Amino acid sequence: MARSDAARTALLDTAERLFVESGISHVSDRKVAEAAGNTNHSAVGYYFGGREGLLRALLTRHLAAMEEPRRAMFARSDSLLDDVRCLVVPVTDALAELPPPTWRARFVSQALHDPVTAPLWHGLEDAAPTAALIIRSAVSRLDLPKAVVRGRAALMSHVITSACAEMEERAERDGEEPKWQAAGDFLADAITGMLTAPVSRPSDVPSLAAEDA
Repeated sequence: MARSDAARTALLDTAERLFVESGISHVSDRKVAEAAGNTNHSAVGYYFGGREGLLRALLTRHLAAMEEPRRAMFARSDSLLDDVRCLVVPVTDALAELPPPTWRARFVSQALHDPVTAPLWHGLEDAAPTAALIIRSAVSRLDLPKAVVRGRAALMSHVITSACAEMEERAERDGEEPKWQAAGDFLADAITGMLTAPVSRPSDVPSLAAEDA
């Protein structure tokens, strides 16, 4: 790995850890550089153009790791469960490949709710084009009101990120290796069940779910 690539990776890894430990808004760019062993305190600006560029690079790295596995799985998908597995399993597989301790799942969960980072997800479609295709395929297999589908799709994202973040935190706390493969299977089954569950109030979907979709 070239020295510049190594320095960039060190900044990303360090930022991911520090953001989880202290919160995205409480970690300065200078602290990231210092903790990464970079003597240039403006390293974040040099390599990423600033804080927003650093956050985009972290999110893009996460999405890019799942793109090819999702494409390969989706090519063989012929059911709703297969579609859901295409969304879930590459996430847990990517986490399983990271050297412990890992911070990725907790950072992603935090980034979905951080007021500065959350809007950045909407500009990263090019980093994960297959995900959009899978979601459209899954939606086409559901005979449900549009608002219900949107709400459940939003819940799906929260279920995956929250469950993975909790597993990662528990693994660090208890010193136990997380069972990511089993988690991927369990989550895919559970989410498929949620997506196909009966609808009690088809015209009264909670506004929070609809807004998150």
